[in-house]
Amino acid sequence: MSAPDQSPTKSYALSDLRHDHAGFESLVQLYAALKAARFANLEIDMSRVGWFDADMCAPFGAVLYRTGSHVNKVSLVHLQPQVETILSKNGFLSHYGRLPVRDRYGTTIPYQRFDAKDDRFFASYVEAKFVQRTELPRMSAGLVKRFRESVFEIFSNAVIHSQSTLGIFSCGQFFPKRNRLDFSVADLGIGIRRNVKEHTSLDLPAHEAIAWATSERNTTKRGPIPGGLGLKLLAEFITLNRGRMQIVSDAGYWSLENGHSQTALLSAPFPGTVVNVEINTADRRSYALTSEVKETDIF
Repeated sequence: MSAPDQSPTKSYALSDLRHDHAGFESLVQLYAALKAARFANLEIDMSRVGWFDADMCAPFGAVLYRTGSHVNKVSLVHLQPQVETILSKNGFLSHYGRLPVRDRYGTTIPYQRFDAKDDRFFASYVEAKFVQRTELPRMSAGLVKRFRESVFEIFSNAVIHSQSTLGIFSCGQFFPKRNRLDFSVADLGIGIRRNVKEHTSLDLPAHEAIAWATSERNTTKRGPIPGGLGLKLLAEFITLNRGRMQIVSDAGYWSLENGHSQTALLSAPFPGTVVNVEINTADRRSYALTSEVKETDIF
């Protein structure tokens, strides 16, 4: 069996990657084309990518890492200048042989991969790169603490439930013209559908499994500490903030916007789970827990 450097190069085209159903559809189609490759040289042709939401580096990086773990050599070619600049500023391209570019305006949340044991590093990363950003709406001290814990629970869920041995991937981006701050976390685990089935015997389609798992009363955790409270608080905040939240797992897609959730199926599975939180930074209200104040925007 020949080594990757001695194998012929195969090229796969990618289209725009936005954090929406179409963007995730593009990503799962790419993974469907790559997942059987072994000991191969693989080129991802980026010539058709005119727009790349930088927080999508988390699921994109997860797909490429999974592909590379199968003893493939993966390279990115024909990047358009504006896309190359974005992916250089957040450090993503430094994993693929390119030098990083200084982020002069501080709009990026750097791309990072964490091992399952890196909980303290992830906590520091979330605190410094996301929770303390000045673009976030004003929050009370108690809510900041709960907000931090809620984001960290996404990491904890990836470690506890996903059974991933390949790590957790995270990235984010502030979009000043759109008044949006996005933060994404992806893992390469068993996915929500399989996790729900193993713990409850419910054999649901992927999108219905996500809807079940995000319901306030449902959890696959066992023991004295209830699960899902982090996602519940984030969902409540996103609804009041008029932001958006998305979860992709297996072939399921779930989104929450304007207080309404929607589900859909993708044409192929994502090899794990992605959680994306989009904050509306034009929100000038202040938020606090109900236990802290009597009359304000509260939880």
